[in-house]
This record gives sequence, C-alpha cells and structure tokens, in this order.
Amino acid sequence: MSAPIASARRLPDVTSAAFLLVAFLTGIAGALQTPTLSLFLSTEVHARPFMVGLFYTGSAVIGILVSQMLASRSDKRGDRRNLIFVCCLLGALACVLFAYNRNYLLLLLVGVLLSSFGSTANPQMFALAREHAEKTGREAVMFTSILRAQVSLAWVVGPPLAFALALGFGFPFMYMAAGVAFLLCGLLVRYFLPSMPKAELKTTDTLQAPHRNRRDTLLLFAACTLMWTANGMYLINMPLYLVHELNLPEKLVGVLMGTAAGLEIPIMLVAGYYARRFGKRSMMRLAVAAGVLFYFCLLFTTGVVPLLMLQLLNAVFIGILAGIGMLYFQDLMPNQAGAATTLFTNSTRVGWIIAGSCAGVVAEMWNYHAVFYSALAMVAGAVYCVWRIRDVPPKTAADPLAELLPMEKADNGGLPLP
Repeated sequence: MSAPIASARRLPDVTSAAFLLVAFLTGIAGALQTPTLSLFLSTEVHARPFMVGLFYTGSAVIGILVSQMLASRSDKRGDRRNLIFVCCLLGALACVLFAYNRNYLLLLLVGVLLSSFGSTANPQMFALAREHAEKTGREAVMFTSILRAQVSLAWVVGPPLAFALALGFGFPFMYMAAGVAFLLCGLLVRYFLPSMPKAELKTTDTLQAPHRNRRDTLLLFAACTLMWTANGMYLINMPLYLVHELNLPEKLVGVLMGTAAGLEIPIMLVAGYYARRFGKRSMMRLAVAAGVLFYFCLLFTTGVVPLLMLQLLNAVFIGILAGIGMLYFQDLMPNQAGAATTLFTNSTRVGWIIAGSCAGVVAEMWNYHAVFYSALAMVAGAVYCVWRIRDVPPKTAADPLAELLPMEKADNGGLPLP
C-alpha cells in the first residue's frame, strides 16, 4: 500500500513544478521579444516611427480578438491543456517567422496573429491552474501568486538577456531562443499538466460576458485598464524623460525597471497570503493608493536615489494588480475561468493601446514630465472604480500555506495544489 500512496503524493508535486516552469518559460518567451521589438522593427525591418507605433496598436487589437475567441471556446468545450499546447507551437512558429522574415506586412498580418496565439498560452495556463485547484478543493490564491511571481522573475531576467542575445548574436538567434522556450513549454504542457476535458455546453449564451456580477466586473475591468494604462505610460515615457529632461544615464532605466520587477516578487507572495485574510478588494485598494502616491511623488522627484526608493511603491502598485487582479476577475465570474483570466489579460492590452496614444500626444504637445500628470489622472480614475466594486466573500478552503507545504495536508489525501 505504501508504494501507490508514495506515487500519488509525488505526482502532484511534479504537476506543481510543471505549472511553475510553464509560467516562467512563457514569461521568458515574452520578455525576450517585447523589450526589443521596437529596436527590431527600426533596425532590421527599417520601419518608420509611425509604422512602429502602428505595429504595437495592431498587435494589441489582434491579441484581444484572438484571446477572447480562445477564452470563449476553452470555457465551453474541449481540453484546456490541448489548447495551451497548440498555442505554444504557434508561438514557436511566430518566433521562426520573426527570426528570418523582414517584410513588414507579413510580420504584422501573420507574425502578430501567430504571436497572439502564443501569448494566450499564459492566461490559459492560469485558468487551468485555477480549475485544477477548485477540483482538488484547495485555496488557489497563494499558488496563483507564486505563478505570477514566476512571470515577474522572468521579466527580471528576460530583458537584459534579450538585449545581450540580440546585440551579441543577432536578432535571429534571440528569436530562436524564444522559440525554444515555447517548445519547452509545449512539452511540459503536453506531458505534465493535468488534462481536464469538459463536455460541450448545450446553450446559446455566450461565455465571454460575465454570467453574474456584470456591473462589478465592468468596474474592475475599467480599474485594471486605467492602472495598466498608467503603467504603460510610465514604461514608454520614463526612458525618454530620464535621458532628455533629467540628463541621467541610459543604464539607469534598466536599473529602475529591474528593481521594480525584483520587488514585485515578494510583494505578490505577501499579497497572495493576506488576500484571504483581508479580501481582494482591500488589496486592490492598497494597490491604487500606492499608485497615486507613486505618480504624485514622481512629479517632484529628480534624484537617482529617490527614484530608486519610489520603485517600492511602484512594485506594490503593479505587484498586487498582477497577482490579485486576475483572481478578483475569477471570483466575480465563477465557472468562467478562461474568460475571466483573458478579460484581465485584455485589460493590459487595452491599457497599452491607450498608453501609447496618450503618452505620444501629451509629450508632443507639452513635454515628457507632463505625461506623469496624465498617468496620475488614470490612477485617480482607477481609485473611483475600485471603491465602487463590492467585495466577493472567499470560498472556504484550506490554509494558504498548504500550497507551499503540500505534504503536511495528509488529512485531505495528500493532494497539493495543483
């Protein structure tokens, strides 16, 4: 009897490790491509600045359409694991196309479409993790926060690695490295993530729209969109502001962003632990409060050390948003894990669409410093939305530490999350 029990206890540990590796590798695949995209388009494809901006806008729009389509399908029928596997393969194919093709229209129409499928693997993986957690009767907050921390860790490592590969070995090598990351994800998904097929629902109702809590879901989407817009404006504007208006070294940009990304990891874990005690709404309120304070102080901060210290507020703002925001959507949209997760992801894409337009227009009309006033206004709007959302009572579940100490939960059959 001891051998089957030991085997059953080891299998969930392998599954948990696979979820963590998939989260990290999908994050690496994105972190290798996104930071260097504008440089790739301008130097390799020889696209004008307007065409570079159009590429970002087109990418966000196509990404929203693809992810929403896949979210609706994944919540209705089929096996989410198979969908993630196919998305990983298409993401790898997109990397091959970017590595060896330099035609702008082909990259925009075909490459972006394939990349959109690849980027959807990440939110679908989170949806699968949530479904598996609910099936095994475990608290999902802590494990989801750990998964989000893996993505943040990938963004600490990925951008400097991307520039090192692209500048040292060329863009084809860098994109092929991203393709290898997608292929490794595909293998992990195919052989180690749980299969959870669902019967096709006999209904004409769309699963894209929330079945319940529509007003609160809309307010949360608006709040997350405004928060991601502020963050996008910061990421777009900060390098130009530091170099052209503050006359600070370019390398400081990487230090600031790396510091914020590194601080986000423990903040995500702490937020995931305390969300069960204080509720997700309280954590989101803390996030927008930190955002208001961050962007207000940014208006009056010009020194290197103060800018570095402010990254703690930035990390609280983004760390809670990235870790708790998705879970809040899932609570407001029960039995729609795929649609909820993708809706959260699309708030990021919509935020980037708005951020790109606003940052460019404001900087063109006034200056780079004025962009931070716009970002502060966005976060103020998010404060209004978050304060109007009702709280969702958490489900009764095991202690969140069960996700970190699975072998101690023998009373539940020794089945950890996931």
